[in-house]
Amino acid sequence: MQLTGAQIVIEVLKEQGVDTVFGYPGGTILNVYDELYKHSKEIRHILTSHEQGASHAADGYARSTGKVGVCFATSGPGATNLVTGIATAYMDSVPMVAITANVNLPLLGKDTFQEVDIVGITMPITKHGYIVKDVNILADTLRKAFSIAKSGRPGPVIVDITKDVTAAKCRFEAEDSPAAAYADPAVDKDSLMEAAKLINRSKKPFIYVGGGAVISGASDELKAFIEKIDSPVCDTLMGKGAVSAYDPHYTGMIGMHGTKASNKGVSECDLLIALGARFSDRVVGNAKRFASHARILHIDIDDAEINKNIRTDASVVGDLKEVLSELLPLIEKKDNSEWNAHIDEYRKKYPLDYPKDRLTCPYVIERLDELTSSDAIVSTDVGQHQMWTAQFYKFKAPRQFLTSGGLGTMGYGLGACIGAKTANPDRVCVNIAGDGCFRMNMNELMTAARNSIPIIEIVIDNRVLGMVRQWQTLFYDKRYSNTILEDSSDYIKIAEGMGCRAIRVTKKEEVDDAIKKALSSKKPTVIDVVIEEDDKVFPMVSPGGAIEEAFDENDIREGRA
Repeated sequence: MQLTGAQIVIEVLKEQGVDTVFGYPGGTILNVYDELYKHSKEIRHILTSHEQGASHAADGYARSTGKVGVCFATSGPGATNLVTGIATAYMDSVPMVAITANVNLPLLGKDTFQEVDIVGITMPITKHGYIVKDVNILADTLRKAFSIAKSGRPGPVIVDITKDVTAAKCRFEAEDSPAAAYADPAVDKDSLMEAAKLINRSKKPFIYVGGGAVISGASDELKAFIEKIDSPVCDTLMGKGAVSAYDPHYTGMIGMHGTKASNKGVSECDLLIALGARFSDRVVGNAKRFASHARILHIDIDDAEINKNIRTDASVVGDLKEVLSELLPLIEKKDNSEWNAHIDEYRKKYPLDYPKDRLTCPYVIERLDELTSSDAIVSTDVGQHQMWTAQFYKFKAPRQFLTSGGLGTMGYGLGACIGAKTANPDRVCVNIAGDGCFRMNMNELMTAARNSIPIIEIVIDNRVLGMVRQWQTLFYDKRYSNTILEDSSDYIKIAEGMGCRAIRVTKKEEVDDAIKKALSSKKPTVIDVVIEEDDKVFPMVSPGGAIEEAFDENDIREGRA
């Protein structure tokens, strides 16, 4: 049958199982929006307040489901407003297809109104980019985009379509099923055998789990692996939920704000097993001193990550779920009770702690965890509140925690929360934000209110840029350059003015009631939690320090840091 390019876009989206698109219309993409209007019962469109919010929402949709997230934008500033969201997805390996439209083909390269080379701009932050100048290749190009986005190490793909292509017609042949991901190469058997030898010889193994374990859906295999080798296990920010926080082998997060038990355990182990992780600088600290007593086994789907940041003794390239499935029969059942008892002593000696005499963010997170039975989908922005959430919410399943780990994008969380709630309407979806981040994305409250998406937004309100201030306090002799947010903004009035319910909390005694009201609300609810400006995230590793030297307030008071 003969279809226009705009019709082909919609038909391929339906073919790929897309039920929701986040976006913002404009001149060059009007043909696509006009066609979308005719299919509104099949594909829901969420009109965001800003294109960046659309890209973050598509990201949150994808992270919370494992499906490909989709966003639309028009040419020029519409397309460039997606860039930060695309980069966020790229750094954290999130499958996304961003569809933009450009000026008519004869006008390309002539500085036409709202013309920009978005494929060129996003080349370093996408898995692939296409500009479609011929309607005859549009359908196949879109199908390839979905395949690439979800294959191997997932990531964003951009498809830019000239406006005249969206109007032109060609013959369209429908396909019965979504485009399949490209097959991963077979796991190398020799690498598997070498990995098994290292594991079987180890007396003090330690497992370090990254986001790849979440992406691959390897939680069951990972649990079996942990139990078979009887190893303590830590996670990264991106790996949260791959191992339940209730697992007796779990020691908490590793790295700059990781637990002392994890950091010291990794520093003392004889074999560090990195699963779907990339040895980020925030995990490793001083690379020369990282896991200096251990041999290192690295399992990852991306061979470019092997030996990139840390030299390994052995590696296996492949999808983690498949690799662990093939590795499990090759390894011996272990009893490392003495080693685990040693790590348990660290957990008892160095528990995560915070001041109990006043209202703090960790207290709010603990109450949220209790009142949601550790089952909410929680997004965050970036800063102290992000670290406190990672430390004190007990994530027990994958795809519960949505956060910008690689790029550290302030303003990410609210859009991501909207995307997650859209994809998971029966789940509680909460965004934890700092007041600095809230200023970057509060406009998306209107998106939630307009579309009746009952998310919960908890603003940790200390009237400063908390994480930067923490660094200024500890390392810059308290020179608070441009980190104090002294103004008369009233977040309650702002939230109510955007159509949301709003509650202010200033005392510990008010926290439970506020959370319960938000949980029962049928509309988006903002909880403004006012805390002290100098609360800090501990433990912490100094810049350039070794992770075993993580310090806390007791260490500072007693002169050990």
